[in-house]
Amino acid sequence: MEFLDAYSIRARLFPAILTIAPAVALALLATNWTDPGLSEIVSTVGIAVLFFAAADLARRMGRRRERQLFAETGGKPYNTELCHDNSTLVKGMRDRYRTFIARKINQAPLSEDDERQNPKAARDFYDECFFWLRENTRDTERFKLLFHENVSYGFRRNLLGLKPIGILLNILVFALAAAIVWLEPGFASLSDGKLVFLAIFSLIHAMFFIFGVSQSSVLDASRTYARQLALSTETLISSENKAG
Repeated sequence: MEFLDAYSIRARLFPAILTIAPAVALALLATNWTDPGLSEIVSTVGIAVLFFAAADLARRMGRRRERQLFAETGGKPYNTELCHDNSTLVKGMRDRYRTFIARKINQAPLSEDDERQNPKAARDFYDECFFWLRENTRDTERFKLLFHENVSYGFRRNLLGLKPIGILLNILVFALAAAIVWLEPGFASLSDGKLVFLAIFSLIHAMFFIFGVSQSSVLDASRTYARQLALSTETLISSENKAG
């Protein structure tokens, strides 16, 4: 049942469904549903299983593409939202959050000179800060906005990983649909009207993958998630103040 959690459905299954939609549309349009037989039953079961397999593939290819993306952009990014020279948050917020988290991880908050004189130590410090933040913001109800941003990042990352498959499927579906109409096999029933619909659908779908699924959209979602993660410190501070 872990597969059915909200993150898995929205960040893994939805990109998978979007990617294989042309193939599913072809299977539905080309099959004779007025008099269903064994082939229709097999198609229905096959599509259901395909969704689960595609969701797992989305996760694996998304992670692989993530590693490639980080390598192409200079390595895995680390959170700098609490650094002194970062203007994502106003200075007062950065100082307050940095002091709060530093106390939680039993370290002294870094000064501007500390960051400048020892960048490696500063990076390790902020990595630890954000690791602590991620571990303490896993309550999806309490940190609902953060969860939504995490889902958005996962969805875009996995869709980017599936981009080549999505484009290829549109090409193959159009070719298969044309072959079905030309050869008229007995197991299929695809009229010219259905073919036109499928051709238009495949074209729009391919354009979406070519122009709408991009590295920049993934990086943008990553920055938005990192900012929201830093802002979640405010909720943790407020909760501690109320408890105190």
